[in-house]
Amino acid sequence: MLTRLKAKSERKLAKQICKVVLDHFEKQYSKELGDAWNTVRDILVSPSSWQYAVLLNRFNYSLKLEKDLHLKGYHTLFQGSLPFCPKSMKCYLSRTPDRMPSERHQIGSLKKYYLLNAASLLPVLALELRDGERVLDLCAAPGGKSIALLQCAYPGYLHCNEHDSLRLRWLRQTLESFIPQPLVNVIKVSELDGREMGDAQPEMFDKVLVDAPCSNDRSWLFSSDSQKAACRISQRRNLPILQIELLRSAIKALRPGGLLVYSTCTLSKAENQDVICEILNSYTNIMPVDIKEMARTCSQDFTFAPTGQECGLLVIPDKGKAWGPMYVAKLKKSWTT
Repeated sequence: MLTRLKAKSERKLAKQICKVVLDHFEKQYSKELGDAWNTVRDILVSPSSWQYAVLLNRFNYSLKLEKDLHLKGYHTLFQGSLPFCPKSMKCYLSRTPDRMPSERHQIGSLKKYYLLNAASLLPVLALELRDGERVLDLCAAPGGKSIALLQCAYPGYLHCNEHDSLRLRWLRQTLESFIPQPLVNVIKVSELDGREMGDAQPEMFDKVLVDAPCSNDRSWLFSSDSQKAACRISQRRNLPILQIELLRSAIKALRPGGLLVYSTCTLSKAENQDVICEILNSYTNIMPVDIKEMARTCSQDFTFAPTGQECGLLVIPDKGKAWGPMYVAKLKKSWTT
């Protein structure tokens, strides 16, 4: 019976895959990823194989929940092996696509955990947040990375910005669901166009996260309207322009000596590697920070694209490690211009 239900669910999901988008990905990613694309494609088109990590909320910690996860066979991500992974961040993974139920939003009550793609924690950890620092999350909705940042350290000031008004509401609700009131006082939420942030707050931040709007390969594959999907594919060519403009703004907002992390959830070289190369070629005071050690340390839980990632890392979905896509690049602003 269960097998029949699973097969029916797979058929239903398969019908929803947008052929226009899949054909586009096939053409682009078979070139960019080579043989690895076949495995990536198989996972992207099978949502039943997707995995979800459980990020515990240190502001409403549950020992019972942690014990239950152990009993279910979950294991901790990183397991203290990353030098900049604080003990306060606890994230549990399952080797199978087991999914915990989402907790409902209840006013006045903090949630115990957040479900996420485990690879989305890599940009957060790459930022190496320390207590007391001033931090900007430039494209913050739906808020998962802001929540994760607060599991790592207590910033002196956290500015969460989101230009889209619907997504902004989602961001506010996420923060309300996970963060206690005293800490909310050091968080500012704004609705500014991210491209204007650098002029509005020049050299104000020690750390900046730019989790940029991107093609989001997972959700694009399930576009129900083929005409809209074709339109989005043509608009995709303009995304690197927006991403570069957001990075330029973020660099203005970053103090000299500060760190910036750029991330996307697409496999696209044009939105990842090419964007970072453009930034590095046009600034003399922005240097790449080598994060290859992160890939070596995390290879047990993540699969990384083997080539073409000179200035960053690209997590690609793999069998039993269905995390990503997630691109991460780390930059430092020097004191000289």
